[in-house]
Amino acid sequence: MKKLPIGIQSFKSLREDGFLYVDKTRQLFDLSKEAKYYFLSRPRRFGKSLLLSTLKAYFQGKRELFEGLAIAELEKDWKSYPVLYLDLNTGNYNSAGALEERLGYILSEWEEEFAIVPEKTQSVATRFQVVIKHAAKTTGQQVVVLVDEYDKPLLQAIDNEPLLTEFRNILKGFYSNLKTCDEHIRFAFLTGVTKFSHVSIFSDLNNLQDISLNNAYADICGFTEEEIRQTFAPYIQKFAKQEQVDEDAMMGKLKARYDGYHFSPDMSKDVYNPFSVLNALSSCQLQNYWFSTGTPTFLVKLLKDGQYKIQDLSEGDITATDLSGKDSLFTEPVALLYQTGYLTIKGFDKDFDSYSLGFPNKEVELSFLRFLLPKYVGGTENRSSFYIEHFVRDLRKGDIDSFMERMTAFLGDTPYELIRDCENHFQNVLFTVCRLMGYHTIAEYRTSRGRIDMVVKTDDYTYVFEFKFDKSAQEALQQIDTKEYMIPFTADGRQIVKIGVNFSKETRNIEGWEVR
Repeated sequence: MKKLPIGIQSFKSLREDGFLYVDKTRQLFDLSKEAKYYFLSRPRRFGKSLLLSTLKAYFQGKRELFEGLAIAELEKDWKSYPVLYLDLNTGNYNSAGALEERLGYILSEWEEEFAIVPEKTQSVATRFQVVIKHAAKTTGQQVVVLVDEYDKPLLQAIDNEPLLTEFRNILKGFYSNLKTCDEHIRFAFLTGVTKFSHVSIFSDLNNLQDISLNNAYADICGFTEEEIRQTFAPYIQKFAKQEQVDEDAMMGKLKARYDGYHFSPDMSKDVYNPFSVLNALSSCQLQNYWFSTGTPTFLVKLLKDGQYKIQDLSEGDITATDLSGKDSLFTEPVALLYQTGYLTIKGFDKDFDSYSLGFPNKEVELSFLRFLLPKYVGGTENRSSFYIEHFVRDLRKGDIDSFMERMTAFLGDTPYELIRDCENHFQNVLFTVCRLMGYHTIAEYRTSRGRIDMVVKTDDYTYVFEFKFDKSAQEALQQIDTKEYMIPFTADGRQIVKIGVNFSKETRNIEGWEVR
């Protein structure tokens, strides 16, 4: 079997060293002919670097690397262009001057390649302009500009506003050359994770075509199910044999854990996480590979600081304008959660031009919630996992008193400073715990008589929760009866259990509960 391309970002190495390749070259050919300036936003480890490396080889005219691929039959006129490849993925951008130092290093390499002697007083933006014009003049061909992870410096400075402003200003002047040097440029392609600075950085680049939500290129990064079956068939067979299932069942397991990404309003194109799929096929183990390579610490901070309701992550809506990115993500983190891959598109309403978002798959949902829970209650993921196991046992057998006693102890260890808004905090914790148990959980369930605080369904029980704050569990239980919250669940065969819970803002914990 050919080797799996885990971590391979060089198209040249991938082709020359015998790695498997999911052919995306037909789409690259279309890009090269349809327009001139592109921007693409995709989560980390989704193949953006390999995509740019493939474009680099194509524009350098390295036809031999494309033998047997779609583009080999489509392209009739292979030309070699000077390619300026700007990789901002490497580097540590945590201090003033770090970005200019990195840009200066890359510029010096280009200046050496094209025999340019820069003036000492020139800014990095001016030096970039000189390189573009000189490269075009000396080669007799227009220049191709490829930028990998344009936003890496911005993401590293996202919680440092002065540094973020400095980086914005530098990059705005630097990238403005893509417009002022238009006559010298054949093609330009910029990638990144986010678009949160799209307005301020690219405000002058009205010629930049954003294909991040373009259906034609929804699967330009990542794998479709058809691509996985065709390209990695021997590995699927091997994995299926180990799991003692057929290939379709094996694909079903991969789909549940790693599929579910949508990068356009058209829901017909499901995209698998390529990094997780490749690692799973290599090790023949279903683990959370993508999530373990990066933790969303700052995203969790945004959620907590904004008092965001966790249930809205799987039930929330966002306008198309906000999803496309603007400089408001410090107060509205949902777009950033989408762009970084923790949420994905679940539906699109044309009438209101809005998207519904949710977790793409099991890997992301369970990993994110497991990472999130200790941030609300303190302690470690191991502590939370220990409690979750016992919570599951309690709800399975209908032992609500044990469940609530355990929950009280769990909340009792929460550091005082972690609880800001008591009501929102307790709802977030309970919702997260129940979702992590794997049970169908709905917060703020709407009925014709009112809104139920939380509904949890197991195989045998439907639990109807009503919460009160500084009142009484009896009042909570009475509200369930008065508003007949049980009626929507009487026909599904499960035993209905009503639970009234009262929280104390003084003790910042559960004060009492009643069960019927």
